[in-house]
Amino acid sequence: MVDEAVVNMIIKDSQPFSVVEDVGFRELMHLMDPNYILPSRKALKAMVDIKYQEAKEKAREQVQKAVAVSLTSDMWTSINMDAYLAVTCHFIDDEDQLCTTLLGVQHFPKAHTAENLAAGHVQLMEEWGIRDKVKCLVTDGASNMNACVRQLNVRHAICIAHTINLIVRKSFDDVEGLNELRQKCRRLVTLFRTSTTAKERLVQVQEQMGRQPYKMIIEVDTRWNSTFLMLQRLYELREPVGAALASLKTDITPLTAAEYDSVNNTLSVLAPFHQATVEVSAEKRVSSSKVIPLMKMLHHAITNKMHTMNASTIARQLGDNLVRRLRDHMSSLESAGGLTMPTLLDPRFKKLGFENATRRQEAVNRLKNECANVIRHEASSAPPDQLQNTRVAQSGGNSELWRLLDDAINSSGSSSSVVADAVIEVDRYLAEMNISRDEDPL
Repeated sequence: MVDEAVVNMIIKDSQPFSVVEDVGFRELMHLMDPNYILPSRKALKAMVDIKYQEAKEKAREQVQKAVAVSLTSDMWTSINMDAYLAVTCHFIDDEDQLCTTLLGVQHFPKAHTAENLAAGHVQLMEEWGIRDKVKCLVTDGASNMNACVRQLNVRHAICIAHTINLIVRKSFDDVEGLNELRQKCRRLVTLFRTSTTAKERLVQVQEQMGRQPYKMIIEVDTRWNSTFLMLQRLYELREPVGAALASLKTDITPLTAAEYDSVNNTLSVLAPFHQATVEVSAEKRVSSSKVIPLMKMLHHAITNKMHTMNASTIARQLGDNLVRRLRDHMSSLESAGGLTMPTLLDPRFKKLGFENATRRQEAVNRLKNECANVIRHEASSAPPDQLQNTRVAQSGGNSELWRLLDDAINSSGSSSSVVADAVIEVDRYLAEMNISRDEDPL
């Protein structure tokens, strides 16, 4: 019992195995139970490994019950500059609950070629017994990942969080003066993060002003929202920063009032993108159906903000770039069957999720065709005696003579009935009231 509790603590808190050798921990355990003997580091490692194998097998059985799965995949680098391939599996279980299982975070010392990446994915798929169940693979838009998915011959979807990051980054680069302002902010923030004197002085000034002390936030190049958080924190602390900077010996100059205004307006433009990034990154429900409506709402929010901004400001230029890039992406997204079908089938969005009326109608027609195919498949799987009852009556003893025409009539009538049933079914579904956006679509 106690052994199991120690193992669970190691796993949940990511504690090192050496914790069982720490004097303070051993004294604590002795106080709790003088008769309990702590396992050695080696024994503890073996116990954790057994726990891992049991959990993995349980997860494997659950994954294999799924009819279809989708995968998300990404490459990342540790602080020791070691490369890893992380693959996560998503599926809906028997109780219509969305489930997620981490298939693996594998050390990837090989070159990041499409061939090696494809081999890594295949290895994990076969290990988990889902090679023929994978319907979609979500990755970033890197060329090697794109080529990898083509080799795997599965449907490909670009991660919406990466898409948003790309839109904002490129829009930043196209605004004259914005990156210069950003670099000036970064130099200022770096000072208060790397200099002990500056850091302590900022805390003192905040306390003297009767404010809760906060630290500066530095941006990370690969995540645009970290730039948003850096600018937001700097703007919030502009008064303490100015006061602290005045008492420090440094060549770094503070931002002017006009520059702080530009930062504030830029934050206003970027706020909807930050909200969208946080939402899709923390999504615990189905997300593919949300991509098109989300981009539509971003376009709407930024367009509205543009009406109140001077055309010559940095923020207005940024907003114009964001709107243009959003419009370009929305056109392609509303043509992607892997996104339009989920959007229509999500009772929260249906047709309301689309921006383009033509694309919306094309998606509805595609849904009706898909529905007709499902009905045909179900009809073809019906017992023979049930199919016989649907045939038109043959005339007298001339059934052999008229068989070709009778079969054509039966086929034509069946086809017309299937299409009509599909149209009725889809129209009935689309006419129903949408459920609340906060409800679970499953």
